[in-house]
Amino acid sequence: MALRDLLKGATEIGKAMGVTLKALTEKPVTTEYPRDPVPLYPRFRGKHELRRYENGMERCIGCMLCEAACPTGAIYVEAAENDPAHPTSPGERYAKVYEINLLRCIFCGDCEEACPTEAIVLGHDFAMANYNRRDFILTKQELLNPGEPNVVIRPE
Repeated sequence: MALRDLLKGATEIGKAMGVTLKALTEKPVTTEYPRDPVPLYPRFRGKHELRRYENGMERCIGCMLCEAACPTGAIYVEAAENDPAHPTSPGERYAKVYEINLLRCIFCGDCEEACPTEAIVLGHDFAMANYNRRDFILTKQELLNPGEPNVVIRPE
């Protein structure tokens, strides 16, 4: 019985050494971020973005369906009446205030599905590290211009 256990243990050790030797010959899977782009899945849900129409008008009509659909209450929308002379959006109303609290958001995509005009989308930006809690609240300007650096000065 002891000889049988000894041979079985030796074969298991041999299998484990084979896996180790095989891994030693493979190239590492390290990505040099941010120099090299990180491959993302097409359905990846990252940082939120507010979209515009081709003519520059905002898609958001201030219906607040995204706020109602959010399971964590991370979205705050305050609607206002559109100026007929200089409309902000094609509807009767527009989003005067649009804020998303990224500390509450679970990136479920319910806001994206609830929006009738496809104004809010979850983009592919995943670099969201900040040093201040206030920087995790995205304002309307930050959402409309996702690629621009944040130049809003907030009082401490």
